[in-house]
Amino acid sequence: MSRPREKILVKRVLDLLFPPQCMGCRASMAEGGFCAACWSRITFLDGPCCACCGLPFPVAMEGSARCAACLAAPPAFDSLRAILAYDEHGRDAILALKHADRLDLVPGFARWLARAGQEVIAQSDMIVPVPLHRGRLWQRRYNQSAELGRRLGRQSGLAFAPLALIRSRATPSQGRMSGAKARRRNVLGAFKVPQGADVKGKRILLLDDVVTTGATVQACARALKRAGAAQVHVLALARVVKATDMLI
Repeated sequence: MSRPREKILVKRVLDLLFPPQCMGCRASMAEGGFCAACWSRITFLDGPCCACCGLPFPVAMEGSARCAACLAAPPAFDSLRAILAYDEHGRDAILALKHADRLDLVPGFARWLARAGQEVIAQSDMIVPVPLHRGRLWQRRYNQSAELGRRLGRQSGLAFAPLALIRSRATPSQGRMSGAKARRRNVLGAFKVPQGADVKGKRILLLDDVVTTGATVQACARALKRAGAAQVHVLALARVVKATDMLI
């Protein structure tokens, strides 16, 4: 039996044993992904946006326009793109991947990342996931960003470098921080490129699951740039977008 036919047969057997479910509500489906009801409620960030941080713009702008925040204080990364808004409709599937061992969601999310991130993938040399501290990794058993990065590397052909960046000190969860300033302080100096990791002159695709204030990816980008990385492009599943942000 040829390899393609073997793969098709294995997929059919797995679908019988473990029927595909909606990534949001877990309703049974013929194929993986979101059901029509969940899909209709998700806010995809595929419209005009800031050329640097990816903040959505209400209308298309001429050229590579930047938002006021990026003009006033350019971030450490070169660009940031996210697939969907992290809100009450897009949150459940991402939290399931992050905290509920739903690694079955990785292939679907990786396909989305590959489609949405075509431009930055083409501009990058390697994928580096936002790391967890070893203590957190021990508790959680896996790093969701690393799992996404590993799958995306296979699909795109980019080198996957999970040890090119480490979290050198344990920090409280960013979710416990009360604001942007507290989040920045929390991760200040928390990341470094270990000895032997080769990022000098490389264009890095930094992969994260959720971007809230951007403090974590900023700290990661600074560490990579200090180690000689030529560029750092951030690709994330989701980002927090406030209603007021959409009106900038």
